[in-house]
Amino acid sequence: MTKLRIGLLGTGPWAERTQAPALAAHPDVVLCGVWGRRPEAASALAAAHGVTAYEDVDALIAASDAVAFALPPDVQAPLAARAAAAGRHLLLDKPVATTVAGAHEVVAAAEDTGVASVVFCTLRFARETGPWIAEQAAAGGWFTARAQWLGSLYAAGSASPYAASPWRREKGGLWDVGPHTLSVVLPVLGDVTRMTALRGPGDTVHLALRHASGASSTATLSLSAPPEASGTSIEFYGERGRVGMPSWSDAVGSFRSAVDALLDSVRTGEAHACDARFGLRITEILAEAESLAGTDSPADVAEGRLS
Repeated sequence: MTKLRIGLLGTGPWAERTQAPALAAHPDVVLCGVWGRRPEAASALAAAHGVTAYEDVDALIAASDAVAFALPPDVQAPLAARAAAAGRHLLLDKPVATTVAGAHEVVAAAEDTGVASVVFCTLRFARETGPWIAEQAAAGGWFTARAQWLGSLYAAGSASPYAASPWRREKGGLWDVGPHTLSVVLPVLGDVTRMTALRGPGDTVHLALRHASGASSTATLSLSAPPEASGTSIEFYGERGRVGMPSWSDAVGSFRSAVDALLDSVRTGEAHACDARFGLRITEILAEAESLAGTDSPADVAEGRLS
């Protein structure tokens, strides 16, 4: 197969720091152009990698074999469905959408045309964690799991470029880091069959999940923890005792692995385990959790409009 031409939609920090460098350096693909909602940002990112900036998103889709997304989820979903309907393979960001209807639209378009899809849930593709997840899934015998993902994106003095993201401020840690957590827990313990959800301070959400295997899990998700309390851990408990997830690094390398997974799916015609349909299931779970947790807006909490 000749090199896959991949167009990049999105120009924010994630696209600039991760997707664009990984695509530009990948030996088996060609970064064939950049489109963004801010033309000046698209021009700057395209110039940095010696490719064309497109003002018309459909023109970039037409010039590509596949499309990579670095956009807010509910901007991503309709464009991904449009690209899939045009026969373009999809390299999606998580979450695929924040509405079940939006995620369904992506899956339906991909299945109608038979295109390949991969959702970039970082931990599934990171060199340190991807094989570890597969090892725990193969081992079995798990009783319960505990996940804690405490970010300090909205803590006082935070300089993170992602803190300015409107969709993250609106939807909170449930939708931002929840997909990462589920992408680890679901392959090991099975699908969620029952859940409860409770809001905590700031945008924090606590989940209690029952899985198809009979095991249970809990997860605490937040972007507003104090910096001193921030950190991530996922642990499984079972017949082998307690097993903790290793730390990971190198987002660019992880995205390169996601590109490899898409290439393999294109070549073989076999669906990847972390494809658009898996992304839909994550959206379904998070939408139900959001409903169970109540209607307080994380953005209102972050702005001090709620106690």
